[in-house]
Amino acid sequence: MTAPVPRPGIMDIKPYVGGESALKGASRVIKLSSNEGALGPSPKAMAVYADLAAKIHRYPDDPMGAHLRLRQAIATRHGLDPARVILGAGSDDVLGNLCRAYAGPGDEVVYSRHGFLMYAIAAKACGATPVAAPEVDLTASADNLLAAVTWKTKIVFLANPNNPTGTYLPAREVERLRRELPEHVLLVLDAAYAEFVSRNDYTPGIELVDDAGANTAMTRTFSKIYALGGLRLGWAYCPEPVADVLNRVRNPFNVSSAALTAGLAAVEDSAYFDLCKAHNDYWLPWMLQRVAALGLTATPSVCNFVLVRFPDEKGRDSKAADAFLRAKGIIVRAMASYGLGDWLRITIGQGDENAAVVEALAEFTAQGK
Repeated sequence: MTAPVPRPGIMDIKPYVGGESALKGASRVIKLSSNEGALGPSPKAMAVYADLAAKIHRYPDDPMGAHLRLRQAIATRHGLDPARVILGAGSDDVLGNLCRAYAGPGDEVVYSRHGFLMYAIAAKACGATPVAAPEVDLTASADNLLAAVTWKTKIVFLANPNNPTGTYLPAREVERLRRELPEHVLLVLDAAYAEFVSRNDYTPGIELVDDAGANTAMTRTFSKIYALGGLRLGWAYCPEPVADVLNRVRNPFNVSSAALTAGLAAVEDSAYFDLCKAHNDYWLPWMLQRVAALGLTATPSVCNFVLVRFPDEKGRDSKAADAFLRAKGIIVRAMASYGLGDWLRITIGQGDENAAVVEALAEFTAQGK
């Protein structure tokens, strides 16, 4: 018998694998593999989520999926036009819909070499060809992205700051990238980690969406500083024509009532947001300093994680370090799938978790000395 055959390219997709959550035999697991918010969700978000239990047999309020209250809250917080805020089931949903809408067979989608794995997956899923532009010092390069663009290019994805490297392009370079890209190319600025950045030369790209015409969009997520990864909630800020397109291709109920309700409470809980930001502002430099003191190399991350390099020596390499941490009940993220086999990504956790991973790394690096 002949089975149904998927479109060309589908079977070339290597499914995305998230960070692990469990270790066999471990009484306590410290999960630092998925860049989840260290302090968990806003208590107000958890409370309204619990109150919704008796209503989950109902569809979300608006049958057209307008999501008006949350869109308005996001717009108020960031100074945006709510009509151009589009919600998704995580920012992955928005990224996928952008590829579905603007790229297809024969087209190319450009991204930086160590950018988020979902860019290539989304491109292949719609029949387009992903093109990885080289990075410079594990940082996206405007020049290399521009050099990778051809007449086939429909989208350029720029994670800024980037996961898993934690590095970013300053605003002037992002503006230059947009200025030198062909007008028909959609620049998508994935600012999933923007809330963690405290640099004067950084911008998530809102002004480019407003000023660059109809060819720039910005995406954001509730999975990181808002710690709502399990509910799947993200959003995009787009020019009117792009917002119109996204509203045509997304599913009508693409965001659940639970995500809408908890997301609204999280956005409005400014005090808890500030607490989460202050937590990361303290522990990120602390972690970077401790890693450097152990003689290990880390990228200058501005996110809620550190990317640490290990020597290419048996027993001291990243695989050995990963195994050692797992034996201590600590899960971090191996980076071979990103082409960074010598590196491990470690999420900033709660204070005792951060102390535990540094203590374990100190024990590991002391072996054989």
